[in-house]
Amino acid sequence: MSIPDSVRFPQKKNCEPKQKQNFPHLWKIYVKSDKKAGLSVAFERTNSYNGTIRRVHAKSRSQSRYGGNMNITVVCDVLGEENNGTTIAAMNLIRALKAKGHTVRVLCADRDRRGEEGFFVVPNLNVWPFNGYVRKVGVTLAKPDKKVIEQALAGADIVHIMLPFSLGGAALKIAKRKNLPVTAGFHCQAENITAYLGMNKLDFLSSLIYFFLDRTFYRKVDAIHYPSAFIREVFESRIRRKTNGYVISNGVNPYVVRRDTEKPAEWKDRIVILTTGRYSREKAQDVLLRAVPYSKHKDRIQLVLAGQGVREAYYRVLARRLPVPPVFRFYTRQEIVDVLNSCDLYVHTADMELEGIACLEAISCGKLTIVSDSPLSATHNFAMDQSCIFRHGKPKDLARVIDDWIDHPERKRAYEQKYLESGHAFDQAYCMDRMEEMLREVAHGA
Repeated sequence: MSIPDSVRFPQKKNCEPKQKQNFPHLWKIYVKSDKKAGLSVAFERTNSYNGTIRRVHAKSRSQSRYGGNMNITVVCDVLGEENNGTTIAAMNLIRALKAKGHTVRVLCADRDRRGEEGFFVVPNLNVWPFNGYVRKVGVTLAKPDKKVIEQALAGADIVHIMLPFSLGGAALKIAKRKNLPVTAGFHCQAENITAYLGMNKLDFLSSLIYFFLDRTFYRKVDAIHYPSAFIREVFESRIRRKTNGYVISNGVNPYVVRRDTEKPAEWKDRIVILTTGRYSREKAQDVLLRAVPYSKHKDRIQLVLAGQGVREAYYRVLARRLPVPPVFRFYTRQEIVDVLNSCDLYVHTADMELEGIACLEAISCGKLTIVSDSPLSATHNFAMDQSCIFRHGKPKDLARVIDDWIDHPERKRAYEQKYLESGHAFDQAYCMDRMEEMLREVAHGA
């Protein structure tokens, strides 16, 4: 009998020791019989130094199916156009799992998916007074429907919930009632919420949000997927406990690679600086718009702000001060790769970032990437060294870093090669393999 790597989990009340073998005196064998689950066997070892218990499950007859394809239900409170990180992460996971042969059911509120095979669509959630904002960013929010949730979960081997919102919470409750294993993604940073409300300086409020999310949702799931070690550290430090977490990047799509791309004719003699992301307070593109006037190369700098969002009108007002009018435009996923490869510098200004896939995409294209030192953003961990970091919220310091790299093209080329080589660690195929492993492990241990 092959035994998988040991994992910690608490003793179960209905799992009594059947007999003690002539193994080393700290080992016991537990046998559990269940009409639905069949026979399962666990080996338990007690550590004589600290008294901790480690139990290792052998594969049971009923669990052997997890060695093959699984029935996986993915619950998406937010789904719609692939123009935001959560939707992109969800769709990448769904496509990857399907490509591996798994049966994937998607529970969401995207009405455009109604009637599409494998999609279970619930009504849209009314979030007045935020409905206008939700429509503007191109997403749909879900309103729980018990009947639809039951249908989506029927026959599932495991449930993966993307967000701890209303649909995710309702699905968790029903899944637990059905004794289904549940994993959940951590794609919601409390600071994004406080920033939208204009209360980002109230640190205690972020702590309260994290505490609430833990009490009402995350401590009830079997495992948590963290897109970065950064957000795991933030969450666990706020709730003051360790979690059963898996740190796995959402990964960079294979089509995001370096390739020879010429600048458009109108940009030929200009220094093209690209930033990508939703136009919002926490993405802080205004810092870049304010930095350019301080640059000694301001007359040649062409800013490209790839994205869309509620702050566009405000950014256009700031842009009037610049000698070269910036480009404000939303690009498709394929178009942005051409823009990335044709730009001279990539600047990621965000004050708050769970992972920063847009930043990783620039790195994967071998672009000199400048990031902020914000303690609430994971992206400062991607900087090659301090020469690629500016003080967050400080336009003059950002202008200094930009000028330094423009003035040293040879060093810039050397750093671009370093960035290109570091980007291999975020290969999406590898990351999706790890996501599949997480789902298998949790399904085995449930």
